[in-house]
Amino acid sequence: MTSVAGAAADGDRRNASDGVGVLVLGACAAWSLITAAVHDGRPEGVLLALLAVSAGYAAGRISGALLPVAAPCAAAVTAFGLAVGLPHLAPGPEIVAPLGHAGATAALLTLAAGAACCAAWTTGSPVLRLLLRLLAVGIAVTSAVLGSVSGLVTCLAVLLCSLAASRMDHRGPGLLGLVLAAMSVTGLTWAVAGSAVPDGLTESLRGQLTPHRIDLWHDALRMARENTAVGVGPGRFGELSGTAAGSLLPDGKPHSAPLQMAAEQGVVGVVLLAAAFCWLLYALWRSRRSTPIVLTAGAALTALAGIAAVGNALSFTMVSVGAGLLAGLATAHPLTEEPAPR
Repeated sequence: MTSVAGAAADGDRRNASDGVGVLVLGACAAWSLITAAVHDGRPEGVLLALLAVSAGYAAGRISGALLPVAAPCAAAVTAFGLAVGLPHLAPGPEIVAPLGHAGATAALLTLAAGAACCAAWTTGSPVLRLLLRLLAVGIAVTSAVLGSVSGLVTCLAVLLCSLAASRMDHRGPGLLGLVLAAMSVTGLTWAVAGSAVPDGLTESLRGQLTPHRIDLWHDALRMARENTAVGVGPGRFGELSGTAAGSLLPDGKPHSAPLQMAAEQGVVGVVLLAAAFCWLLYALWRSRRSTPIVLTAGAALTALAGIAAVGNALSFTMVSVGAGLLAGLATAHPLTEEPAPR
């Protein structure tokens, strides 16, 4: 009777989180179509990203249930291979390299490190667990070799959070801390766009973020203020931004997911983007997987949110698929009993 009751409770938890996910992603898709209709926008990019997250999440749930150790290992190796092997994705020495590529590389390396750490907590073999953690360290070192400073920082942060998660008895405070961290990075991005930070900090950030990126943020915030309700329409930022039109390699993006949503889909778009991130953490909170796995995946997704707040990572389909895949792996219900974390 106890096992039956536990299985029923677990099913209720998963059904609740899945139902919330369907509502949130459906609302994101519907709002992008509405704002596109108002301003003759192009919602294809938003819809493709939503489809990629959904497909990755479903694949993670299935593969994580069937192959709880092998699936995250394969995900880590694949993401690492994509970050290193794809042409024009790894950050190089070229001055005119597109802004978004460096962020996509850092995002893939971060997701790879998170998947490797999740696999380490899943396995019951001490030797394999050590090898998987060494893989995560190797991914961080590779980030430095590729010149991705943000990737190095986020990979190390995920690894440290994963190790610290073993000492936490409850996942709630840890997930709440991740939400606050994501809010802090987003708030700083918004403050820089609105020129609301001290001059000394502004100059320091301009050196790290480049003046071109900050000018794009200024344009995005201006559009958001002028079209607070529904924005200027999905895919129309490049048409209306003087900074984007004057760049050598224009891609029509403000290189900040929250600011892009604010400019193109208004305040409702920003709320829906935040709701999508909170849904992923809510699904992790409701997951029956061990706390170290949940917090490791949450740390990787929060690091990805930070990268997306200052870059264009979510415009790459492989990054959206990877985010959904990692969340699905961490919320899957393995068919075999998991080892207790030590």
